[in-house]
Amino acid sequence: MAQTYKFGNGTWATKKGSTLAYNDQGENFKPLPFTTTRNSIGTRVNKEGLIEVVGNDVPRIDYTDSAKGVLLLENSSTNLVTYSEDFSQSYWNSGGVTVSSIDAISPDGTQNADLITEDTSNGFHLVYAGASQVSGRTDTMSVFIKNVNAKYIQITSNNTTTLASKVIFDIELGVIDSELFGTGTIENYGNGWYKLTVSGASGSTGSTGVGFRFLDNLKNEQYTGDGLSSIYLWGFQYEANSSYATSYIPTNDSTVQRAAETCNDSGNSEVFNDSEGVLFADISAFVGAGGGTRRIEVSNAVAASQYVRLQIANGDGSLYGIVNNGTQQFLFNATSFNATLSNKISLKYKQNDFSLFLNGFEVGSSNVGNTFANGILTQANFSSTLSEFYGKTKELGYYDTALTDLELETLTSYRSLNELVTELNLNTL
Repeated sequence: MAQTYKFGNGTWATKKGSTLAYNDQGENFKPLPFTTTRNSIGTRVNKEGLIEVVGNDVPRIDYTDSAKGVLLLENSSTNLVTYSEDFSQSYWNSGGVTVSSIDAISPDGTQNADLITEDTSNGFHLVYAGASQVSGRTDTMSVFIKNVNAKYIQITSNNTTTLASKVIFDIELGVIDSELFGTGTIENYGNGWYKLTVSGASGSTGSTGVGFRFLDNLKNEQYTGDGLSSIYLWGFQYEANSSYATSYIPTNDSTVQRAAETCNDSGNSEVFNDSEGVLFADISAFVGAGGGTRRIEVSNAVAASQYVRLQIANGDGSLYGIVNNGTQQFLFNATSFNATLSNKISLKYKQNDFSLFLNGFEVGSSNVGNTFANGILTQANFSSTLSEFYGKTKELGYYDTALTDLELETLTSYRSLNELVTELNLNTL
């Protein structure tokens, strides 16, 4: 069951503008690279667990939650906070706290995190910046926090008439305490650092403040501070029209936009078999506000209607397996599917023999349908017209023969509890 074409699974070869696939049978990289574009810098978490900046068009192999790394592809987004790391700037408003700049090592490995300590005044103890919200628009805030000796932190935004988001985190335990408005996540970045994110839709248009505040042990917003409770703060990000936080975008005296990424055009007609084969992907996708349909496919470089496609719908995030040779030959929709988790998916095509496997189970099949004329399948793409794949790819594979059901079950299964826990980044009991 050797792959004739493999991309990822811990085997990466990248340079500016391209990244290569691998041939298990020949044990070498194929000189048929994906063309990678991103007209801006981007950040990734490297093997050492540190956030680092990479240049324009450099593919991002990210190790946030995978020891083998993933190809990270994201849509365009802008950090609307103009000073994302320096909370001593006048851009940031504060009350009931003291700010000590450049006081600790941040998640990028340099000493540039600020210490925020509540004072002994009676009132709010907070840091925030001015922003604007639009009625019905979902926005997301994210920030890196390392606890010193505080308990409850609230990440919040609100305009003059309505709260868009307000989530309380127990940073002593590293968990979400309560979601008052909107939704939150907390992610362990190591060395005591957590990434906190909060998303919510505003009920009206107007000015707002985005930031954080200390709460006392009774979760009061206004109280007499102890002069001791403190945290380290770094990397604040505010993204409009997004229901999830994208990778960190550093700013210094202006907003910064990360451009959208593409990764396409790998392979040729000698790699892909027109009469039978299997497209395999181990992926998780970004879906939600500001997103769109996500597609990965083997297709024809000229004829857009000829493809073997894995498709994740925006909104409900349901999975589609589609084979089209000019007319649709196979389509199956797996609605019991969480696109944001890591999923192993295979789509088999052969004359009158089609199937879709998901995480070890066959979820769709057909014994009626035709395949392709010779020379049709010529390239692998992380996109189709106006439907880029944005997400994390652990592996993209191709087999030039139709595998058996047992082979497909094995290919898409987690073969041990340890593998399941590791691959899905789960906590053991």
